[in-house]
Amino acid sequence: MATASKPVLTGGCQCGAIRFALTAAPTRVSICHCRMCQKASGAPFASLADIPNEHFAWTRGQPSAFKSSSIGERDFCAACGTPLSFREIGGSKIEIMTGAFDRPDRMVPTLQFGTESRLGWVCTVANLPSKTTMQNYGPEKLAEVFSYQHPDHD
Repeated sequence: MATASKPVLTGGCQCGAIRFALTAAPTRVSICHCRMCQKASGAPFASLADIPNEHFAWTRGQPSAFKSSSIGERDFCAACGTPLSFREIGGSKIEIMTGAFDRPDRMVPTLQFGTESRLGWVCTVANLPSKTTMQNYGPEKLAEVFSYQHPDHD
């Protein structure tokens, strides 16, 4: 990534030890339901944004990597454990976990993969009863909570 280019999007891990920047928008945002992505994200599915390597850079720290298969590695922060990416070994792109972006609302999935492992209840999540964080904890409890996470900006 050229250092003179202004970042289009930024993000990083929970503790701030690892930060990244993109100089172009992702080429695709998808959801993967495969069992490997479920385990790597600790969630029912992973949401990933594809970025060509030339438009991506780690701007603070370097993630640790786990070779999750014969073709891929997954990057994560060794300090706080945040899952950050999937990369095909020797590939031309990196797939960043959308929750790691400072503005995850800009990462709208348009495609799903690994649907053979999609959990049956995933399609009904939008219809579940819901509460805001304030409704869940109440103002008194929420006033006592202090986040140790890095802010969603540099």
